[in-house]
Amino acid sequence: MKPRYALGSAALMIGSAVNYFGDRLLGFKIELWTGLSYFGGLLLLDVFLVPFLSGLAVAWVFGHGGKWLCYFPPMIVRALAYVQLAMSGPTAPGTSVLNFIFWCFFVILAVEAAAFGGILGEVFIKRIYSRPAAARLADQEVPPRIRAAQRAQRVREEHEP
Repeated sequence: MKPRYALGSAALMIGSAVNYFGDRLLGFKIELWTGLSYFGGLLLLDVFLVPFLSGLAVAWVFGHGGKWLCYFPPMIVRALAYVQLAMSGPTAPGTSVLNFIFWCFFVILAVEAAAFGGILGEVFIKRIYSRPAAARLADQEVPPRIRAAQRAQRVREEHEP
């Protein structure tokens, strides 16, 4: 296996583990509908913060290109949790498995939060987004001696027949 593939697999596993254990730490199940009490702070943390941290972890492990891999851990964790809850049989009284279409909406939100984490992970952790060397060179101050020589060359070119 190529080292890049192994690193990508490791990044996906680490991102999925961050997402899974973050969900378990919060104790909130997106897939389980509880009525209006469903909407609250734990939902926001589970949909936005946990996938964001998962995306950061993927970008930190994988490096350049981590912004493309960070989409998958929330999808993997959410899909496995939905299937596990849907196949486990009856739920607790007063709860039900979330409608599939409504669940897809929350998965899309989680994937987008992971994308933000992946992009910021590449920018801040790996520092890959920067100006090219030519642009940095163009911003440097030209020494006065060279500037005078360039000016004299332009004057000569203007006065030549």
